[in-house]
Amino acid sequence: MSFMQSFEKNMERVLVPVAIKLNSQVHISAIRDAFVLVFPLIMAGSIIVLLNFAVLDEQGFIAKILFLKSIFPNLNDAKEVFSPVLQGTNNIIAILVAFLVARNLAQSHKQDDLLCGLTAIAAFFIIYTPYQVIEGKAYLAIDYLGPAGLLVAVFVGLVTGEIFSRLAASPKLMIKMPDQVPPAVARSFKILIPVIIMMIIFSILNYIIKQFSVSGINSLVYTLIQSPMKDMATTLFTVMLLGLISNVFWVLGIHGPNTIAAIRDTIFAEPNAANLNFVNEHGTSWGAPYISTWGGLNDAFANYGGSGMTLGLLIAIFIASRRQDYKDIAKLSIVPGFFNINEPVIFGLPIVLNPILIIPFILAPAVNTVVGYLFITSGIIPPVAYQVPWTTPGPLIPFLGTGGHWGALLVGFLCLGISILVYLPFVLVSNRVNINKAKDEANLQKA
Repeated sequence: MSFMQSFEKNMERVLVPVAIKLNSQVHISAIRDAFVLVFPLIMAGSIIVLLNFAVLDEQGFIAKILFLKSIFPNLNDAKEVFSPVLQGTNNIIAILVAFLVARNLAQSHKQDDLLCGLTAIAAFFIIYTPYQVIEGKAYLAIDYLGPAGLLVAVFVGLVTGEIFSRLAASPKLMIKMPDQVPPAVARSFKILIPVIIMMIIFSILNYIIKQFSVSGINSLVYTLIQSPMKDMATTLFTVMLLGLISNVFWVLGIHGPNTIAAIRDTIFAEPNAANLNFVNEHGTSWGAPYISTWGGLNDAFANYGGSGMTLGLLIAIFIASRRQDYKDIAKLSIVPGFFNINEPVIFGLPIVLNPILIIPFILAPAVNTVVGYLFITSGIIPPVAYQVPWTTPGPLIPFLGTGGHWGALLVGFLCLGISILVYLPFVLVSNRVNINKAKDEANLQKA
């Protein structure tokens, strides 16, 4: 038996039972299915992001190689046409997830799923960041309506779905209307008391939270997340730690890069500037003072396709997956993934709370960060010192970031190959999970 076969067999023995059990757990299923249901909107938003930042942005990868700026002097203005699409897709995903998680839980408890979901939306805004009054007008911050608010949204959905369903199942809390009352009205009154109780619960929770954070629960969560990451230095350990934290957030449904952005950008702003000054003075990245920067290691070697090196996952799916759902998602995601947009993969497969794919999602970037670091420190390739647009396709990032060093391009392809190898065993294990799940469903139907 080869090493790969032995590894796959051991992975199957350990992970398949865990994955099947978690997939059947009602709360995990509610969260997973919520992300699956918002996938079409996320996909639409990702395509618009691709169009805006790769084609219509004068600094975008496609715009640069086709010299679109010289052909269309006002190219950046075209971005305004499609920018509002994000306001109705990715930027409100937290609201949608709060509704869907609560709705899915209510369905599993056989309670009124629509009204439970609407109650979750109300609860989400009860504990949301308070209005800001500026010159006598109240403004609502949108920071946490999108991916940055997903953790709170999932929490609200789970709490609402669980408590609401139990309250709604109690005959003592039902308001029964006469038969002549229209069904829609009777339906609303039937669960009125549970809704009122939920509003009271979240109002009290919000009051308690504001004693610790006047900006609400979202700000409190971000403070608790960001405070342990202060006072870091530019080392390989720092880059790997931030990458690990970012990807762990992603698998929990939180936008990892946005979450660590303030800390990451603060840490690496000065080293990035120093590297740029060096290449401006010397015309080369050889000898650049800082090797371990976020762009120089994570983006250059460990971020192809987006967080988790998911371009390798997509290729692994095309190579080895026998799951039609994975193949369909991969076909839709490969073009955005080529330009490092991977929300369709993260929320479509999904990777979020997926016990099989969490491991390679975290492992592949870590391995490739070390690979890139070793090639640079050994003097085989120069440091990645030039700033490269984030929509640049994978292996081209180290190539352009080193000023066109062909060895860096080969290392980029090596890292892509490593990520494929890391993902392959887990894609094969996911085939087995799907087969066992189908057998279980068939047995239940027979029973």
